[in-house]
Amino acid sequence: MPICEICSEDVASEAEMRTHLLLIHLENEMPCPFCSLSGVSYDELSLHINTAHAEMPSTSSVEGSVTHRGPACTENRGKRRTVTRKERHWAESLPPGTPSIQTLMPVAESSADASVGSVCGANSRPTTHSTESGTHTKNTKERQESLEEHVALKQKRLSSPLKEKLFPCPMCSLVCRDGLILQEHVELHLQEQTINEGAETDEVASASSMNTGAKRYGCPFCSLSFPDGLSLQEHVELHLENGAATGEERSSSDLTLARQLQEEEEEKRKQQEAKREAEEFKKLQKQFGMDGSGGYRKQIERNMERAVSRGNMVPTEFHRKRAELMESLATGMDDGKTRTPGLMGALCDYFRREPRDTAHVWLSADTDHYSSSAGDKGWGCGYRNFQMLLSSLHKQEPYNNVLSDIPIPNIPRVQALIEEAWKQGVDPAGASHYNNRIQGTRAWVGTTEIYSLFTSLSANARVVDFHKATGQGGTHPHLFDWVKQYFSQSATRNGRLSPRVVQTSLPPIYLQHQGHSRSVVGLEQKRNGSLCLLLFDPGCSPSEMARLLEQDTAVVTIAIRRMRKFPNHLKHQQYQVLVVEGLLTPEQKQRQIANSRTFQAERIP
Repeated sequence: MPICEICSEDVASEAEMRTHLLLIHLENEMPCPFCSLSGVSYDELSLHINTAHAEMPSTSSVEGSVTHRGPACTENRGKRRTVTRKERHWAESLPPGTPSIQTLMPVAESSADASVGSVCGANSRPTTHSTESGTHTKNTKERQESLEEHVALKQKRLSSPLKEKLFPCPMCSLVCRDGLILQEHVELHLQEQTINEGAETDEVASASSMNTGAKRYGCPFCSLSFPDGLSLQEHVELHLENGAATGEERSSSDLTLARQLQEEEEEKRKQQEAKREAEEFKKLQKQFGMDGSGGYRKQIERNMERAVSRGNMVPTEFHRKRAELMESLATGMDDGKTRTPGLMGALCDYFRREPRDTAHVWLSADTDHYSSSAGDKGWGCGYRNFQMLLSSLHKQEPYNNVLSDIPIPNIPRVQALIEEAWKQGVDPAGASHYNNRIQGTRAWVGTTEIYSLFTSLSANARVVDFHKATGQGGTHPHLFDWVKQYFSQSATRNGRLSPRVVQTSLPPIYLQHQGHSRSVVGLEQKRNGSLCLLLFDPGCSPSEMARLLEQDTAVVTIAIRRMRKFPNHLKHQQYQVLVVEGLLTPEQKQRQIANSRTFQAERIP
């Protein structure tokens, strides 16, 4: 720990020593070594010495005079102030014109030693009293004058409003009076720091260049890299020599693992595909009534039970209707509760009374309307259209001679007849679609199932497919033209001009599209040439169809308006129609059954 050589105070570091010297000894109250002046700053003391004591002997003469002094003087001489390298560096940072510590301190110390030497000299060798008295008087007078001059200068300087300011270094404990000196001192700090950082950067760059190089070759087996290919080759050969067997085992293990993962992924994909197909199949089964949720009988019973729970039906009525249902199912005949007869005659009378803008009307043979009931609501339109078509065939020759033994069946009986047709070999592809069973289900049926049913009954059925739209806006004008040709063919055969309203002997047309089916019972042509179909919809209730039998023309007009369908009303992507055109001989029936194995509908256009 450094010790101040002036006051013997312990200081923590050399930097604090410099500050101590500046503030305590140089800047604080320093006494004059030649006279009794004290309590002045370093600059004031320097000015005082240079002016009042300019004729004092130099350091060398003082030291020379002290050289031959006695023991006391020698002891004091050993305690003289020695100017260190740190103090010299500090003194160099003082403002220009300021006396340096190298000049001041030796003079001060020499003067002090001189005073001590004079004391010691008094004991060693005597001097004359007169000489001492004259010298003392002279020195006292000069000292008094110098002191008065210094006090005047000090009072003048202290009365000035300008006061000096100290500038401490932000990077060490040095304090300077001049800002320029402090700036140069701080720049030295920064230069040293830059040099140190540059050295560290060079070391890092050197290490980085040694590690990364212009081009490195990485080992494929580990994380090492090499500056040239030869070193890499030797290193890789060591890998291969030491781990050849391990590599083969690892490669075999990796191949086995890859195959196992591939098999697991394939199995997982197959399971997901099977699950998706099963879900889609269940949706289709539910959509087409093949989900095992019950058929005609269960649906009626469920509806009646719901009516009883809501209070809309008493239990006695429930049991009565259930008994009637069981009786109807046992006979296989329709109970006729949804049947509305006599509609074709009413239509013929209406069009004859109300010509208006109608140019021509063609109507089918007499046909009864069958509505959906509580047992088949939502899925029984195909069965009801078959009942309508069969009701028309029963009233015409030669169909009545063949089909008279088959009264209008109920829906469960129609399902049984379709299954019997499949057993005869009609349309095996369609049968496989239903798994050869539709009894007790809510399965939808379309033109192909009705075709199979009529073929088994020896009726010549024909299916025509309008598989795409042929008009603007997705309309089917070819369908309307085909229906017009179907109904007007009998009127043109006799070569006479057909009347405005014609009721033909042709059965209605079974019209099927996605999700629904209806029966075409006529065609109306307007005076502007436009065509519209007259349809019997199973979705219409018996009360609605009974309006056609009313005597009020306005009520009948409203009912017929619902039957009319113009081309803009039929915009499904695909339509199929089925017509019955005569009977089949046993040979024709067998031929048609054989042809149904590759059944394809006639396509228009």
